[in-house]
Amino acid sequence: MVELAVSLVLVALTVLIHYEVLRLASTSLGCIAIRPRARILVVIFFAFGAHLLEVALFAAAFYVLVELQGVGALAGNRQDGFYDYFYFSLSNYTSLGLGDLYLQDELRILTGIEALIGLMLITWTASFTYLAMEKFWDLHGPDNDHS
Repeated sequence: MVELAVSLVLVALTVLIHYEVLRLASTSLGCIAIRPRARILVVIFFAFGAHLLEVALFAAAFYVLVELQGVGALAGNRQDGFYDYFYFSLSNYTSLGLGDLYLQDELRILTGIEALIGLMLITWTASFTYLAMEKFWDLHGPDNDHS
C-alpha cells in the first residue's frame, strides 16, 4: 500500500511543479524583451527543466523505496547507483520503456503511474508550446515571412 500513497504524492508534486514552471514561463515571457523565436526557446527550456525535475523526483522515490526501504527491486542490466534509477525513470516517464531495467514486486504499479503522468505532462507541454507559438508567431513580422 505504500506504493499507492507514494504514487499519489508524486502525481500531486509533479503536477504542481509542471503548473508552476509553465506559469513562470508564461509570466516571464511578457516581462523580458527578447525576440519571438527566443521566447519559444524559453518555453522549451522551462518545460524541459520541469520534465527533468519530475523524472528526478520519481527516480529519487524509486531509489529510496528500493535501496533504503527494501520495497521491491530494480532488476536487469544494472550499473548500480542513482544513475540506474534516473535512467529507468526517464525511459518510463517518456513511455519508452526499454525493458533493460525494470522494477519488481510492489513497485510495478508506481511505474505504470509514472508512465501515465509522464504522458499527461508531456502532452500538456505540447499544448502549452503550441499556444505560445500561436501567440508569438505573428510577432516575427513580414521580414521573416517565407510564404
